[in-house]
Amino acid sequence: MKFLMKISMPNELFSKYVKDGSIKGKMEHILGEVKPEAVYFASMHGKRTGILIVNMTEASQMPALAEPWFINFNAEVEFYPTMLPEDLGKADLEALGKKWG
Repeated sequence: MKFLMKISMPNELFSKYVKDGSIKGKMEHILGEVKPEAVYFASMHGKRTGILIVNMTEASQMPALAEPWFINFNAEVEFYPTMLPEDLGKADLEALGKKWG
């Protein structure tokens, strides 16, 4: 199942790694281990934020994806299940609307 993984990193620690030159190595190492399908970076609510698309087959995979961010960046990590358009099509929204509408 695909998940959107949102990583919010405190500016002070991230900036420290930028200044000491270690940020590139840390990011490459983590992303190489996590192997996301897609990665985007942005500023959200004043924090450096990463948006990753990851695939998990079971919930026990969450720590392996989140711990590198917790340990290296003291980050906040959130997971959101996602659907492709095909997945939404399989949901039979019309039947659900009739049942619950």
